[in-house]
Amino acid sequence: MPTQELEALRYIRYDAQDSIGYITLNRPDKRNALSADMVTELKQAFEFAEDDEACKVIVLRAQGDVFCAGADLQYIQELQGFGYTDNLADSTHLMQLFHQVYTLKKVVIAQVQGHALAGGCGLATVCDFAFAVPEAKFGYTEVKIGFLPAIVSVFLLRKIGEGRTKQLLLTGDTITAQTALDFGLVQFLVPASELADNVYRFARRLCVENSAQSMEATKEMLARLPEMPLEDSLRYAARMNAEARGSEDCRRGIAAFLSKQKIAWDN
Repeated sequence: MPTQELEALRYIRYDAQDSIGYITLNRPDKRNALSADMVTELKQAFEFAEDDEACKVIVLRAQGDVFCAGADLQYIQELQGFGYTDNLADSTHLMQLFHQVYTLKKVVIAQVQGHALAGGCGLATVCDFAFAVPEAKFGYTEVKIGFLPAIVSVFLLRKIGEGRTKQLLLTGDTITAQTALDFGLVQFLVPASELADNVYRFARRLCVENSAQSMEATKEMLARLPEMPLEDSLRYAARMNAEARGSEDCRRGIAAFLSKQKIAWDN
């Protein structure tokens, strides 16, 4: 993605520092609600971050008081005039974004400073980790307006299991950040004044202490294993193990371990 195109983004900002790529939802006046154009820009920003050599770990964050309120109201009104073909194309557009984030080569951390609802909750769901403030609310509220939380259900079932997925998707209820933590939607609760620093320290730890190659391969493996039968998954895991042993990062890591040296993988 050329730099001029990155600078032309209207609803998303991207910058990288200290090997962390920050993708920022930048539509606070609309509570960072998702529109087709915003989804397009998110896809572009994640594609750029994945290829950016200055970025090893990605943080998804937002401006304003709300992380993401779901679909834009004007956009919801436009949907009333869509036929099946248009609706399928639009649904596929969002599906591609969620799949892109879920399967991205680099670790993605959601920095949830406010409410994450409907599609916004889905966006946080497909990230690898989520930090949230205690005041944040989470929920997949689609059934309350006669809609379906269809795309996110694929990822949510993998993340928290059938029972809790049914509880959240069939009720459409919003939950507290503490409940989201208990359910496994969120991994860390942090006071608002400490959120950015905690996310930064966590991201930097991954950059410095972990091999980027190993994290990429691990993410790929975890995305593929659930769909495989037991015997196939074990054979696949054995192949991944063997391939990793032959990698330059593994040779470097084992040599440092045996000589009792500590690697700074960010160098």
